[in-house]
Amino acid sequence: MIVRFVSSVLLAWILGFAWFAILLPQPLGDQQTDAVVVPTGGPLRIDRGLQVLREQWADRMLISGVDRDVRPAELSAQYPGSVALFDCCVDLGFRAYDTRSNGLETARWAKQRKVESVRLVTTDWHMRRAEYELRRSLPEGVLIYTDAVVSKPSLMTLWREYNKLVLRWLAGLFGV
Repeated sequence: MIVRFVSSVLLAWILGFAWFAILLPQPLGDQQTDAVVVPTGGPLRIDRGLQVLREQWADRMLISGVDRDVRPAELSAQYPGSVALFDCCVDLGFRAYDTRSNGLETARWAKQRKVESVRLVTTDWHMRRAEYELRRSLPEGVLIYTDAVVSKPSLMTLWREYNKLVLRWLAGLFGV
């Protein structure tokens, strides 16, 4: 009985990983949203968020998890031609330090701005956990659209991220 249970859990874990690794989230098209949220931490995330603003698919952007030593002018200078966008439409969040606190920081920001729909921009392998944390934090009724930045993650990156996601799901089941 115990062997069957352990075997079933192990099989579910492995099949879950296969699903996670093979069916990575994809970029979103021209879906209009109130805002775009970009957690820091991966290449091309901010670039994609700025593209969303340029295309007018969203009116405002939050970059969540910015290091406290970063100055807005320094950050905008790293993205040529984006100073005007940073001045008018980009907010920097300095409170978040991990994926869970990105969700909390975004929820506070969205509530202040009365946001009803969010485009979440993050790396494809990170999207599911970022979306999970954001969904747990945002008020009910706020729509989340995922807009993945395509990458080429290593098998180890996928394995670590999958296990983090499973652990967060389990923690959520127990109210942690």
